[in-house]
Amino acid sequence: MKKIIFTVLLVGILSGGCAQDKEAVSPFQAVVAQDGSGDYATIQSAVDAAPENRREPWLIFVKNGSYREQVIIPETKTYIHLIGQDKDKTIIHHLLNVGGKPEEGTAPEKTAYWKHSVHNPSSEVYKLEGSVVYVKGAHFYTENISYLNDWGVDSQNGPQALAMSSQADCAAYNNCIFRSFQDTWMTSRTDSHRLYAKDCWIEGAVDYFYGSGDALLENCTLYNVRSGSVIVAPSHKNVRFGYVFRNCIVDGNAAASDGKQKLGRPWHNSPRAVYIHTTMRIPLAPEGWTNMGAIPGVFAEYDSRDAEGNILDLSQRKTEYDGRGPDNPPKGSCRATITKEEADGYVYERIIPGDDGWDPRVMMEKLPSPAKLKKKGLKVSWKAVPAAAGYVIFDNDRVIGFTKEPIYNLSSEIKGNLKVCAVNRYGSLGTEGTL
Repeated sequence: MKKIIFTVLLVGILSGGCAQDKEAVSPFQAVVAQDGSGDYATIQSAVDAAPENRREPWLIFVKNGSYREQVIIPETKTYIHLIGQDKDKTIIHHLLNVGGKPEEGTAPEKTAYWKHSVHNPSSEVYKLEGSVVYVKGAHFYTENISYLNDWGVDSQNGPQALAMSSQADCAAYNNCIFRSFQDTWMTSRTDSHRLYAKDCWIEGAVDYFYGSGDALLENCTLYNVRSGSVIVAPSHKNVRFGYVFRNCIVDGNAAASDGKQKLGRPWHNSPRAVYIHTTMRIPLAPEGWTNMGAIPGVFAEYDSRDAEGNILDLSQRKTEYDGRGPDNPPKGSCRATITKEEADGYVYERIIPGDDGWDPRVMMEKLPSPAKLKKKGLKVSWKAVPAAAGYVIFDNDRVIGFTKEPIYNLSSEIKGNLKVCAVNRYGSLGTEGTL
């Protein structure tokens, strides 16, 4: 049974002091908090309680905390919007691996061990959901959350250890962190599915962004954590665009700064990946790409630059590939560069909207900070922010309440700095205003 939180919000905000339910005063339908101050203590319980087959966003706010759990978004849980308070302090994590054995000495109750490989579509692993977060519901949106697979992060070794598996159309990620070692993030196995990520940090060493679907990543950092890291392993068959990285950064730790890193390798079918306006903060191997078994449809770059902004020499990039297996030719070739005209075609307006006009950038628009904050006694007010669905009120970094109106009544004097941020209709947090 859900419990209503922040009952103090109902006092003084409502006309005549009458009580209403939480949705009357909060822009979020549910709040998750480990300390008991929310509707739910776990993210999975909040997802389980969400209505099925929604066609409008169901907003779940997650307070700062370390949530050690596996989260599965079923197919029937559409339009789940998972909004974290702070990406560095709101962490969903678990200790999972795929196809390997638990580390020696690891307590069984602290390890989830999946017997089969996620790289095998007929594997039973899909029944076991071998990922920290597994998204099956369409129109999933998340921001300000770290997604970690503790196995990969702690061991800095394989086997496969997924932090995220995006297996639905219209999945959008904003200002999030993804960390593991091998296979950090699997994208859809379905070519027609779309994925958009902006301002995200993706960390790993082996094929750490892999799968199929049309995926556009903008202003993201791809962080390599060992010598010889490989970023992508696509398996596209009939996509229009494949993996597109625009205005992204390739970076890494000291071990990954030895000039042996690769942009990707072709997993299955006829994979596609292009890097456009990429800043390489660490040196890559001159060939840039490597073999895996398939022949790529497109593995190419445009306007790649070093950390100082100098245009890189791409003349030694790999163009000849060796295939293996019954479904792949023994050899094939692919261009390593695309022209400016071609690069200009790999844009949001062509990749993301599709036939249904999906526009995740609108969800990510940050509302401005509330102006004219003032406090009189326990009453706080501010100028309404246009298009705000509501507001979150903070005492320093502690969430103390929510409201839909530009007024809030404190239960007691605050101990730190009072801050307010507006929330748009998709749940995205705006810029904080400070009293």
